[in-house]
Amino acid sequence: MSKAAKDAKEFALCRGVKEDEATTMRAIDIHCHIYPAKIASRAVESVGDFYQIPMDCANERGGTAEGLLEVCKTTPIERCVIYSVATRADQVPSINDFIAKTCEEHPELTGFMTLHQDFADPEAEIARAETMGLRGIKLHPDTQQVDMDDPRLMRIYEIAEGRLPMVIHCGDYRYDYSHPRRMKRILQAFPNLVVDAAHFGGWSVFDLALEYLKDENCFFDMSSSLAMLGGERTKELCRIYGCDRILFGSDYPMWSPAEEFEIFTNLGFTESELEDMLYNNALRFLGER
Repeated sequence: MSKAAKDAKEFALCRGVKEDEATTMRAIDIHCHIYPAKIASRAVESVGDFYQIPMDCANERGGTAEGLLEVCKTTPIERCVIYSVATRADQVPSINDFIAKTCEEHPELTGFMTLHQDFADPEAEIARAETMGLRGIKLHPDTQQVDMDDPRLMRIYEIAEGRLPMVIHCGDYRYDYSHPRRMKRILQAFPNLVVDAAHFGGWSVFDLALEYLKDENCFFDMSSSLAMLGGERTKELCRIYGCDRILFGSDYPMWSPAEEFEIFTNLGFTESELEDMLYNNALRFLGER
């Protein structure tokens, strides 16, 4: 039995599962933000202000890679996908360097690069990021203040199609930048683009996301959704979209991966559904299966 499997079984036993019923559950957190230690507290506070949500990072290293790994160590979450968002074009190279270096230091982490709509040569930066071992691209249209289907970003999707998976923040009732209808246009323009339409495809506008994206070719992570949707609606959305398309994500440091995992795995899904949503789908999204 692998270490991850042993840890998963121990976690199940700690939750009161009987010895003969304890499963070797494994999990990947597909949606985690991290920051350099010297700016982490300010960055976390800024994110909390943007979403008007009090931030509780569960430990004093909240917002850092070390803080993330500390939170996950008592769970079956064996791997996290990490990134940070560039709000200016000149931030792109240094953020990508930071994510790549962090992944070198922590093999449990898989890094995605950032890009910005005004970055002069996205193709060259994507190639550079690949040489550093970064495995995908993360965009956040709302904080980057750009329409998701802006021609500058459409160029990035064209480069990424068939090459790298993308996590794209979707939905915000306060803005139009990341409206689900824009995601629909992207998916139809680039049918081979591998996309995680984050937050069930429409944070805070979940019903609009369902209207526009239910039949589109994409994954959906469930990060930053449990608190708004509640358990029953979360479970319902997973099954409407299909549990073969759902990715587990916490949106750390907004939420604790351990707490999100605990809540999500107690919603009443079958073991097969959980295996897909917690682990197998993430491998498919990352191109590892």
